[in-house]
Amino acid sequence: MSDGEKTELKVLDAPYNKMIKLEDLAFESGMHLMRVTIREGTRITQLDLDPATAKNWSECMTEWANAHIED
Repeated sequence: MSDGEKTELKVLDAPYNKMIKLEDLAFESGMHLMRVTIREGTRITQLDLDPATAKNWSECMTEWANAHIED
């Protein structure tokens, strides 16, 4: 599978010198995936998520953040 057309959505600086990049991958078929790239020094991890998985993950992260964020 080719990478399709990439559109950068956001780059986040995370604790301990980590970087998180979110990209939209658009394919000729009309399919879209969200690519999550986590960079830890020279180590790179990439996850390609379908919309349903991205939504589920975001809901879980939002619930967790709301329970732990200091007001």
